[in-house]
Amino acid sequence: MGVKKFKVNGIFLDLDGTIVDSREAYYEAARIAFQKMGQKLPEKETLLELPRMLERKQSINDVIEVDVQKFLPVYLDAYYAISAEKTMPFPNVSVTLKALSSKAKLALVTMRAFPKENILKELEDFGIAKYFTYVVTALDTDKPKPSPEALMKCMEVLDVQMRDCVIVGDSISDVRAGKAAGSKTVAVLSGIFSHEELAEEKPDLIIDDITALPSFIE
Repeated sequence: MGVKKFKVNGIFLDLDGTIVDSREAYYEAARIAFQKMGQKLPEKETLLELPRMLERKQSINDVIEVDVQKFLPVYLDAYYAISAEKTMPFPNVSVTLKALSSKAKLALVTMRAFPKENILKELEDFGIAKYFTYVVTALDTDKPKPSPEALMKCMEVLDVQMRDCVIVGDSISDVRAGKAAGSKTVAVLSGIFSHEELAEEKPDLIIDDITALPSFIE
């Protein structure tokens, strides 16, 4: 059986868990939040469940002992403050992005509530900003993923048709956004969601990490 390949003109890439490893940032943000709220720190693996549970809109009351509405702003503020410092590109990301940019136009779609200038600075520090035609953050949209709004903005700027695009990300929101927009969807297992959780969303393809993607793009 031949390898399933996509012919696309645009590739929309998630940031955290897809291009950069954000686990240490998630952990450190939780550590800071628990400390500020005067709560005992749970096991590290439990803390790394927080972003997954929040994205799935699951209750985190079993993890924290304080008011969720008080905890979340502290946690998110801590994450945004340290994300650039505590995240690192996954191995061989630069080579992978170079290969992908020779096949299609690339856009970055992140749910971080940062000005895009901050994200571009981070990408420049990693030496990968040059591969992206456009960057969209949570501040650039009224509705973040899983809304398709960010993808529609990318489509317009890249001057492509959504049916000729693919969104690549590690979360259920990435897959849902792609399906809502009408693009192809690729899920990667390098982030916070399991194969089972991602498979439930029925993406067009599931791969271990982004370095496998060029083999599936014509």
